[in-house]
Amino acid sequence: MAKALTASNFNFPGQKKVYKGKVRDVYTLENDILVMVASDRISAFDHILPKGIPFKGQVLNQVATLFLNATQDIIPNWLIGNPDPSVAIGYACEPIRVEMVIRGYLAGHAAREYKSGKRILCGVTLPEGMKENDRFPEPIITPATKAEEGHDEDISREDILSKNIVPEEIYRQMEDYTRALFQRGTEMAAERGLILVDTKYEFGLKNGQVILIDEIHTPDSSRYFYAEGYEERQAKGEAQKQLSKEFVRQWLIENGFQGLEGQLMPEMPDDFVNIVTDRYIELYERITGKAFEKSESTDINTRIEKNVVAFLETI
Repeated sequence: MAKALTASNFNFPGQKKVYKGKVRDVYTLENDILVMVASDRISAFDHILPKGIPFKGQVLNQVATLFLNATQDIIPNWLIGNPDPSVAIGYACEPIRVEMVIRGYLAGHAAREYKSGKRILCGVTLPEGMKENDRFPEPIITPATKAEEGHDEDISREDILSKNIVPEEIYRQMEDYTRALFQRGTEMAAERGLILVDTKYEFGLKNGQVILIDEIHTPDSSRYFYAEGYEERQAKGEAQKQLSKEFVRQWLIENGFQGLEGQLMPEMPDDFVNIVTDRYIELYERITGKAFEKSESTDINTRIEKNVVAFLETI
């Protein structure tokens, strides 16, 4: 079994601070440069699972780069370059503490809320009579507050503006960008036989300008269905074939874990870890149309440090 990158502890030239998230380790350098290392950690229900998923970080990094490059005509983004399969280097921005979640279909969190009887999500009224995985008449934006730790929380557009969490002019830009990015992602997914079901975008400010930051359209931030057979499965009330992290959540639920107090994280058998790796690689190949090339994994930390240091000397 290939090795997984579950932790990093670099000291790059000009390094000022380090932030370690659920999946990414972010190193801030002088001159407002960020080195973002995509680890192979995997999280669900706001908990990091006990084992890493080999090559997951590489998949996330390379898929995000594909879409960042493909949407530069819509909005500028933070990315400068990718010195390593698992690393992105870009500009530090002031993050806007609202995640812009956009949903084209009633799936995941929205479906669970709907099933519980709720018909208003983040201030948006949901149509009656929908089945799980039905398409919305139009994509809906259901924002969430971006928490430093713990759960992100649903919030309405009205609360964001009334509490002045984001100025109205900036928020309107974020809404417009979110819809345009989702449309581009939907079109690109359709070319590959996939449906972009829902996703989230994060934005920041650089010199007063709204900038797209973090990752986009990856299996960690998005949900994809296979287009072929979608209508038939819906008509029969069958589960959709999907490429996303939802199957990991479902496995956890089946094993008695939803991140609630008192619940114990189940042990992940190696065969399940291999299945998760295969799912991530499958999404990469489906969305890019390219064969996945596994990076050298004998000593991942040494490889990353060498590649990053060499790249930093060129910028």
